[in-house]
Amino acid sequence: MRTLRPADLAREHGISTQAVRNYERDGFLPPAERTGSGYRIYTDAHATALRTFLALIPAYGHSTAGRIMNALHRDRLNDVLTIIDRGHHQLLRDRDTLDAVRKAVDHLTAESDAVPDLADDPESRTIGELAHQLGVTPATLRNWEDAGILTPARDSVTGYRLFRASDTRDAELAHLLRRGGYPLDHIATVVSQIRTAGDTDTLSGALDDWQRKLTAQGLAMLDAAAQLSHYLNLPGRPAPTGFARTTEWESMR
Repeated sequence: MRTLRPADLAREHGISTQAVRNYERDGFLPPAERTGSGYRIYTDAHATALRTFLALIPAYGHSTAGRIMNALHRDRLNDVLTIIDRGHHQLLRDRDTLDAVRKAVDHLTAESDAVPDLADDPESRTIGELAHQLGVTPATLRNWEDAGILTPARDSVTGYRLFRASDTRDAELAHLLRRGGYPLDHIATVVSQIRTAGDTDTLSGALDDWQRKLTAQGLAMLDAAAQLSHYLNLPGRPAPTGFARTTEWESMR
């Protein structure tokens, strides 16, 4: 393999030579050999490792990309694949969440005119009435309120909770996401984003932006997979640090 300097690797990606040295220090690149005077000697394998690491970042995030490269350079192939599988699982959950939010918003927006708000309806839903409508218990609604998902008003005389049209929509959305297995803190974040998004056009734009980000991440995962596969099968790739080549590893190449 040809020999390269840190500046050669850095120039390709528009990063500093110090960044390249830091990536080696952190285990994202295999250890470089040194000249007699102490200068690093990089090879095409190091250049490929750097391309792989940088491709993993938009796919999985900087921290996870680093964990993948560290596991790879320690000959822990199963750990590499497990981390990648978890990343794909999370992306799928995010896609499911987006689909659920779109469906819920479409449904609840269509129903909004049929549900009077507190100002126009002195008999707004009580906690018992809303619980009956959703098929849940009043205790469940109180838990959602404690989690910040619901913010009902209070009757000025009795102090009882009064659920307006917006509260009903939030409760229906929470109910839908809860059935999908999402935790309360996640649901609270989604409901808060919808609550503060403003008009329908603003919310639609936010969801479209979310979709674009998920699509970009999915495409980045495809690119990262290709880079990682190339690096795994690169002839002359340095042996993992502190480990001999395993039979399992060699059988997979």
